[in-house]
Amino acid sequence: MSTFTDFGVPAVLTTALAELGITTPFPIQAATLPDSLAGKDVLGRGRTGSGKTYAFALPVLARLAASKSPRRPGRPRALILAPTRELATQIDATLAPLAAKLGLRTLTVFGGVGANPQIKGLKAGVDVLVACPGRLDDHLRNGHASLDAVEITVLDEADHMADLGFLPVVRRLMEQTPRQGQRMLFSATLDNGVDVLVKRFLHKPVTHSVDSATEAPVEMAHHVLHVRGDDRFPVLVDLLSAPGRSVVFTRTKRRAKVLTRQLVQAGVPAVELHGNLAQNARNRNMAAFSDGTAGTLVATDIAARGIHVDDVGLVIHADPPVEHKAYLHRSGRTARAGAAGTVITLMTDDQQAEVRDLTRKAGVRPKTSRTRPGDPLLAELAPGERTFVAPPAAAPAPAAAGGNGAPRTGAPRRGGRGRGPARPAEGAVPEQKTGGARRRGGSGQPRSNQPRSGSTPVHSTQSRSGGAAAFSAGTRVGGRRAGR
Repeated sequence: MSTFTDFGVPAVLTTALAELGITTPFPIQAATLPDSLAGKDVLGRGRTGSGKTYAFALPVLARLAASKSPRRPGRPRALILAPTRELATQIDATLAPLAAKLGLRTLTVFGGVGANPQIKGLKAGVDVLVACPGRLDDHLRNGHASLDAVEITVLDEADHMADLGFLPVVRRLMEQTPRQGQRMLFSATLDNGVDVLVKRFLHKPVTHSVDSATEAPVEMAHHVLHVRGDDRFPVLVDLLSAPGRSVVFTRTKRRAKVLTRQLVQAGVPAVELHGNLAQNARNRNMAAFSDGTAGTLVATDIAARGIHVDDVGLVIHADPPVEHKAYLHRSGRTARAGAAGTVITLMTDDQQAEVRDLTRKAGVRPKTSRTRPGDPLLAELAPGERTFVAPPAAAPAPAAAGGNGAPRTGAPRRGGRGRGPARPAEGAVPEQKTGGARRRGGSGQPRSNQPRSGSTPVHSTQSRSGGAAAFSAGTRVGGRRAGR
């Protein structure tokens, strides 16, 4: 079995990877590393979750470590462009520990947060700049940085940048990097103008296609639960009250917000992620999901790509997506990097034709089952004891709006200023559990070290935001696309 050393990765990086428990390259890494480490332009095609970040992070760091170029104020030596703030943050989180071993400095630049810390970071000098196109373009126009010293450039999730309308600014940024520099582009597909970027900026690229975006991984089990409209919410609560991390997708930002509140009131700690949240709220909620304070993330398609949290065992399409690509990208939050995972689509009577067409185009053959609350099938799909946390007590208006940094979703807050263990919500009552076997897929680890407590019944939950009826109202597949 090949190792990173076999492909020429420097010893200091292989040692750092080993300390993280990473010793064997994934297919996309094994395919691209020989060429990228040799300085060739690389076009990597693979679905999200296939291990692309290390595939470009390692050659970027290896090149900079071998280069004699000094770090200079406002002139990054490597540029990684990403479509979203969350993806940029996760790329930097992957890079930073390895960069530190080499004495290299990284910096993230994206919108939604103050510009001054970024400007100071640029002026202090940075080796690897991980940026979203819009904010970086602003900094360049204002004279805070230059790309004339960039030795290696990476475009990650290029097709998603195209979907978001970033191609004009990406072209403008790429034009400012030295033509002789090495360039790598990673994309699930080459449609929507991505091929134009390849032809314009990559010189004789070596192409590697691994884990096609048009195919679901074999480790992913697909199910469609055919439910009555008023059964959707109780079924969802049953699935989400089992141990393990879950991601639930909705079609609109409002639906994500409402459903999160309903789940919290039902005793399922959940946080939301969508385009209406400020960056600090996004960071708070992602931190709560990552550390297990909240085991459920309710999101729009903003989280369908670029979000990686270990051991997500279950993805639920509470609202089936409009197109099959979105189905595959959403589903890709589980069964990542060879782990197992389960994908469930909730389908009502009027959605049968659309869901059938959706899964056919996605190339999956889900098992379809008619399901009611209490069906033993739910325990099979999401094994484990059902546990609940009592909803937080009613709070004054400022606190409910997020005062003192509290999440607006009502998820249980962690200990003061991040010190000490998480605390249950005020008014929490002793833990109640219902039967079931141990949990599904992923690593098989429980959802959180903080057990869910409370006595909220699974099948009679009524939310203060409208309860099951509000959730069941839903949106029909194929309806008007809503903003993220």
